[in-house]
Amino acid sequence: SKGKGVGSPGANRLKERDALTVEQWLGLEEMAIREGSLHSSGPVVVELLIEIQASPSSSWEREPLELGNRLQVGDYVDAQDSARKWYEAIVREVTPETVKVHYFGWGSKWDTNLPRNKGINSKLNPPAPLWTKTARWREQIKVGDEVEIRESTSMVQRPKWHRATVLAVGKQTDPPRELEGTAELEVLEDNGAGKKVPLKLLKRMRQILVEVPQEIHNYTATPLTPPPIQNTNSLDGRVETIPAAQPPFRRWVDLYGEEICKVNTHKTAKKQTNSPATLNYTMESQRKPVEVMKPFNNIHGSGFVRESLRGIPPAPGTVGLHNLGNSCYMNSILQCINHIKPITQYFLKGEYLKEVNKNNPLGTGGRIATAYSSFLSDIWTGEFSILAPRLLKQTVSCFAPQFNNNYQHDSQEFCQYLMDGLHEDLNRVKTKPYVEQMEANGMEDSQAAMESWKKHLLRHDSIFVDHTQGMHRSHLTCPSCGKESIKFDVYSSISLPLVPAKNRPSIPLKDCLDQFAAGEQLDEHNAWYCSSCKKHVCALKLITLWNTPDVLVLHLKRFTFEKCPTVDGRLIRRKIEEKVDFPIDRLDLSSYVLGPKDPEAPPIYKLFGVSEHTGTTANSGHYTATVRNSEDGNWYRHNDSAVGTTSGDAAMTGGAYLLFYQRTKGSVRWAGMEKQILLEEQRKRDGGGLNGSMGAAVEDADGFREVTKKKKKKKPFS
Repeated sequence: SKGKGVGSPGANRLKERDALTVEQWLGLEEMAIREGSLHSSGPVVVELLIEIQASPSSSWEREPLELGNRLQVGDYVDAQDSARKWYEAIVREVTPETVKVHYFGWGSKWDTNLPRNKGINSKLNPPAPLWTKTARWREQIKVGDEVEIRESTSMVQRPKWHRATVLAVGKQTDPPRELEGTAELEVLEDNGAGKKVPLKLLKRMRQILVEVPQEIHNYTATPLTPPPIQNTNSLDGRVETIPAAQPPFRRWVDLYGEEICKVNTHKTAKKQTNSPATLNYTMESQRKPVEVMKPFNNIHGSGFVRESLRGIPPAPGTVGLHNLGNSCYMNSILQCINHIKPITQYFLKGEYLKEVNKNNPLGTGGRIATAYSSFLSDIWTGEFSILAPRLLKQTVSCFAPQFNNNYQHDSQEFCQYLMDGLHEDLNRVKTKPYVEQMEANGMEDSQAAMESWKKHLLRHDSIFVDHTQGMHRSHLTCPSCGKESIKFDVYSSISLPLVPAKNRPSIPLKDCLDQFAAGEQLDEHNAWYCSSCKKHVCALKLITLWNTPDVLVLHLKRFTFEKCPTVDGRLIRRKIEEKVDFPIDRLDLSSYVLGPKDPEAPPIYKLFGVSEHTGTTANSGHYTATVRNSEDGNWYRHNDSAVGTTSGDAAMTGGAYLLFYQRTKGSVRWAGMEKQILLEEQRKRDGGGLNGSMGAAVEDADGFREVTKKKKKKKPFS
């Protein structure tokens, strides 16, 4: 049959084809089975207005009554955007010449005026009947499909989207569920009872259950995975197992609402690969360079509500960061740790998700780790030239009130907090036992270091432990009785004293290392309690590096407190402004490391980042960074949003504050302790001791040794 149905705006002219029943033409039979209405609520009744063509060559009488003339506010259509892509939309305004549409799943700022009819001077097409230009993906949704879901905590005007997996599909006949953990939506409509409710396409009420992996850290109740619930299918009596909702991580959403979009609508598909998550950049010939926003009156971070700017960065992962109000201390550190390659790849590939520790009381429930992952994703997309790291700063401020302000802060303190916070959020130890601090008590250094590290692993194990933590040997001696205390402690940075020398323009880093290794006598404010003398004493303290991690952070102690020469008891802040000469491509620490050194991963380092400070105190002035890009190997200077090329030598100034080094050859987990532990276990299996001598007695964790009797040799017969 041939005919033209005009009962709805979505009706189209049918091409000549084999005879069809009305039910087949409209797909009603398939729809009825899918909706569960067949054999339960009777036949589906549809009213149609049919126009019959007088002859194959005659015209359609109602042709002038095309869609543009019939459009009215509230109609659902397909609409084209400025990129000439088609989306489901709703008509918001109608004028004689134009139609204003709102695209489903997009903010109102993208609402567009389209031509009402063809022929009007416009690059865009008029609206088309619903689902003639777009796919009917909502009707075809099934368990296991991927969709995009609006983040539950994202701002209304700037929504963030995540990929989600469909766990269950409700029926059209199901009573609407009370939705929990949903995102706040911007565009609302009147439900007829005087209440504003979110838009629903064609007023359809079907709901689906989705799981959003990125929202797992926003789920606060426990346990995380409760038993599933049973649901009976009314169509054929089957029993379906549907996971219980755990909003917002696992939640019900309206299938025809604006909280959901087709996959790849907002987040482009990325090719799955095991190679490093990097991008190749090409500059479009017609693309204008992005203008960088300058500080207002040279006051850092003032004068603007700063947002991320799209543009081509000068190199992968090299993006300017807006100053959000004296947040240069944070920007300086972020630029440096962004180029710790193994940790950045760990986040970009999503490997961190399986190690998030939500229940660690010393962590943030994974929130800082999630915010940092989002920050890295934006940095490495290649879509931005400048970012506003607002989410990360707000998240840190929620758990560290000292940063919840617009004051200047010490970049070293922020670096320590951020790396410790990320470590605790990603700590693989779920239940921390009580562990007493261990002293050597006459043990060999190698054995004491081994046991101390094992105790450390009972409470701390993360990717930051793998790559950024090492051990040093602490030796205290009482000046009165000579009692000694030897401990092995874990460090994530090394603070080096600066000793300016007269008649020299700069301080060699070697002098700082020598001074660090030379030891010191504690003052009365840091006195040590001697158990033999039964009092606190100004002990002699000697710290020696036992091993060094793959990523080494050196803190130059530029800020000091000195006694005022004129006022008793008063301390004066002072900054040491002398330039420090530090190696750029080869820092050899072999002579400073007391423990075993792996020839395949020697303690030789190259510089990749410097956090710099200008000003008189750590809590004032301004912070910048000079960073070696982990991909192209070039040096870049970061002054908040401004980024430019430079050299490593340019960072060698009186402002160099934190030095970030990475091992030049090889990589060892736990600063080499993993290999030592494995060797120890192998020697035990082979019957040898820690020192490798076959048959030597092996000490247990408490320092006891197994005593074995030697067999007497039999005398030969005379």
